[in-house]
Amino acid sequence: MHLPSLLPTDAERVRSVLAAAHSMTVVTDGQRTEIRHLDGTDPLGRLHLHPAEPGADAEHRPAIRLEFTDIAPTPVRDRVRARVTLVGRLLTPYATEDSGSTCVEFGRAVLETPDGARSYVGLDELDAACPDPLAPYEAGMLTHLLDDHAELVTLLLRLVRQQPAAGGGAAVLRALPLAMDRYGITLRLEELRGHHDVRIPFPSPLDDVEQSGAQIQALFSAARRSSHRNTLPA
Repeated sequence: MHLPSLLPTDAERVRSVLAAAHSMTVVTDGQRTEIRHLDGTDPLGRLHLHPAEPGADAEHRPAIRLEFTDIAPTPVRDRVRARVTLVGRLLTPYATEDSGSTCVEFGRAVLETPDGARSYVGLDELDAACPDPLAPYEAGMLTHLLDDHAELVTLLLRLVRQQPAAGGGAAVLRALPLAMDRYGITLRLEELRGHHDVRIPFPSPLDDVEQSGAQIQALFSAARRSSHRNTLPA
């Protein structure tokens, strides 16, 4: 089984991190406030992002920074998968109540990944992007896969075409599900002195979470049929 590995765009990744976030840090007026009751509710539902107004007097608009950390729900090494920061200026006071809303003059969104890459997403890109349909459900799906069907994670190794040669072909000690999006599943393969990630694409991208069961089962079926066997130490 060999399919091209499609990836979410940077804007889609930002929207997905926000959609699944359960907490964030708000930095404004020199103060940091931790907000931990998002409960998977996309904060953009309470933030009204406006384009910057040319020539506006920015000095009278307090700067605001919203920080989000995307953490793998499974016990992998180096669990931080990405960091997202929204930067702008407040047009109205920041509302901390669930019923409140805040207007922000949008500056930029920054996506940082563990490999040191940093990308910038503009407002038009953010508005045009949609969260991944699996984003609100991903944590539960991955923990269920690992806790109740760990043998199927090992089965998926049959679909990994090559083991990396890092460290002279170091043996994989443990394989854990790291991420899942509409395009496929990512496994983290842990070695004695390091790790690397591999993506296993779905037969076709998902449009809805309801399609995930059939696509995941298709991967398991393909793995059972595969004669390519990557195995873990007993």
